[in-house]
Amino acid sequence: MIMVIAVALAATLAGALEGGASTARAEGSGHSPDRQLLFYNHAYGVLDRETADAIEHSDYLREFANFQVRTTTGAGGQTWTGRYLMGRETYLELFGVGDLPGQDGAFGSTGMGISTERAGDLAAVTERLPDQGIADPIEFLQTRDFGDGVPVPWFDAILTTDQYDAFGAWAMEYRPEYFADPRGNTEPANYPGDVGRERYLSDDYSDHLMRDVTSIRLAVTEGDLADTVPLLRAGGFVVRSVTGGGIVAQGGGTTIRLDAVPRDQVGLRQIGLSLNRSVGYRHQEQIGRSTLSVGPGTRAVWTFDDTE
Repeated sequence: MIMVIAVALAATLAGALEGGASTARAEGSGHSPDRQLLFYNHAYGVLDRETADAIEHSDYLREFANFQVRTTTGAGGQTWTGRYLMGRETYLELFGVGDLPGQDGAFGSTGMGISTERAGDLAAVTERLPDQGIADPIEFLQTRDFGDGVPVPWFDAILTTDQYDAFGAWAMEYRPEYFADPRGNTEPANYPGDVGRERYLSDDYSDHLMRDVTSIRLAVTEGDLADTVPLLRAGGFVVRSVTGGGIVAQGGGTTIRLDAVPRDQVGLRQIGLSLNRSVGYRHQEQIGRSTLSVGPGTRAVWTFDDTE
């Protein structure tokens, strides 16, 4: 998982910037224990090469969404090239087999970031984790290099573990230094302490049909599921078990479903999307081994094949 790799790479810089993180922790005290603190931010999936290439070169997706193919440089010079569909508050990041190093580039590997909307809320999540059985969460700082070789603090994050099979989730809080850098193309704060998703993403989504991710379904191992549930609960999601194994987590506008499966059956399964306007038709777009069904109405569903 990209975020897990970044833990070791970011350790030195995280120590140097601990002062800023301490300020955020102080601001996070005293919150209501039942308030939603974390919200779906984005998820990624590693797809078969045929589907990843079809997504990258799809003319339809460029009309349907604020679609980008870009290379990002993170902590320690780590780079990754992803295919992005950007919404108002949420987005998707898609890879092909081999686009990421090691097991992270294997077919079916997935990950998910859930983020705060207010400065200091990540500290409040950390305080809740012991009640969920996580006494020592892993904290780290992710940075971004805009091309000049100088890492800019991007977001603070926490993990429940750095051991995983094929899926991992992390909680994150964007840093004020990132919002202050004009190269990030972020928006002004809407309220004091605004570190939210809408501020992070541009308004270019409004020129397209796709608005946001309303649901996501991932197949993960039982071990990865067990490591994720405490983070979801600490973030304020309502988590319930489902028939056949797995959970559904609800809260903050995006429904997250994680199905428990054997290791050889893991992967991205389905994404639900809201649209900026209602359409009076049903359109099906075959993109590699995936099918994007748009309309009628204000919804779209993107389904992915579970075989390589």
